[in-house]
Amino acid sequence: MINEDAIRSYLRTKFKDANQINICKLGEGVQGAGFLIELKTKEFIKSYVIKGLFTEGLGHDYPSDRAAVFLLDLDEYKNLPKHVHAIDVLAEMPDGSVKSIGGGIEYYLLMEKANGKDYFNDLRGFYKKATLESEDIEKIKAMASYLAHIHSVKRQSKSLYWRKIRDIIGHGECLMGVFDTYPDGTLEYSEMAEIEKLCIDWRAKLKSKTHRLSQIHGDFHPGNIWFQDIYNQQGNKIDFILLDRSRGAWGDAADDVTALTINYIFFSLIYHQEIRGAYLDALNLFYEEYIKQTNDHELFEVLAPFYAFRGVVVANPVFYPDVKSETRHKIFNLIMNILMRDKFNILMINEYTKERKWQ
Repeated sequence: MINEDAIRSYLRTKFKDANQINICKLGEGVQGAGFLIELKTKEFIKSYVIKGLFTEGLGHDYPSDRAAVFLLDLDEYKNLPKHVHAIDVLAEMPDGSVKSIGGGIEYYLLMEKANGKDYFNDLRGFYKKATLESEDIEKIKAMASYLAHIHSVKRQSKSLYWRKIRDIIGHGECLMGVFDTYPDGTLEYSEMAEIEKLCIDWRAKLKSKTHRLSQIHGDFHPGNIWFQDIYNQQGNKIDFILLDRSRGAWGDAADDVTALTINYIFFSLIYHQEIRGAYLDALNLFYEEYIKQTNDHELFEVLAPFYAFRGVVVANPVFYPDVKSETRHKIFNLIMNILMRDKFNILMINEYTKERKWQ
């Protein structure tokens, strides 16, 4: 489970006076395994323990999950009386070497700069249009084709699929976490709980659908989709670059589909108080193109909790403070009416936004 040669190399650098290093496995529990390290010098013998986590389940599926656990350990072991102290957090690199990543008080991501205009720019312009223009159609087809392509990459892992369903509901960045950022008075706590409980019921429905696990972007919303000034032979912009893939590389295709399509609904409600015009055309076109390329008709049977999460995001006054109360109420109606049905029906999209009596 650990790279003993690389660990020894790291220890020789950190403890330069060690002339003998012994490593042996102490045992393992449900989360991981521990190894005893004995360092011998001319003056003393010093013992340490190194711990590794298993790579599936318990929220440890990705390397970043395991790093987060150990970085928290390094920060907090020392703050509790009578607790052993953590010395360092080690990272095994692709070349087999081990280096320290411990001791930081904050962490930053350095990445490439994206050029172009985000898809929010297009959505804001749709309100002037009775129907889609050719460039709009090309862009929607490009996004649908891209998602169909990445979603065709499948993987067998009950743990990862269940995790995605769990995270959509309970993760700090997802439904429950977003609700916790709502200003008091936006929605009654009991109403939030009703949505949360319905999503938990949906989790039970989706647990058997592990065959749906596929590669995903994880946050395929308009702010993360930047169209560039690259043209095809017809002169239409069709190329884009993506930002901020997040919340894991594997999940249900519904995650990406709802992240995009909730915005056709949301922007139409902002401008028209119903879903119509170019926004309705865009919604229909995306699903038509995506289903044509994937043949994933089961998608409509799993969309509900994902639309609930994305609906809670766009209805959040912290994220969108200028949205009218009436529009937010229509979004909450949409969420509840979708959750209350076994299957999403795009033909009923305006019916979903109409009043539903809260329990």
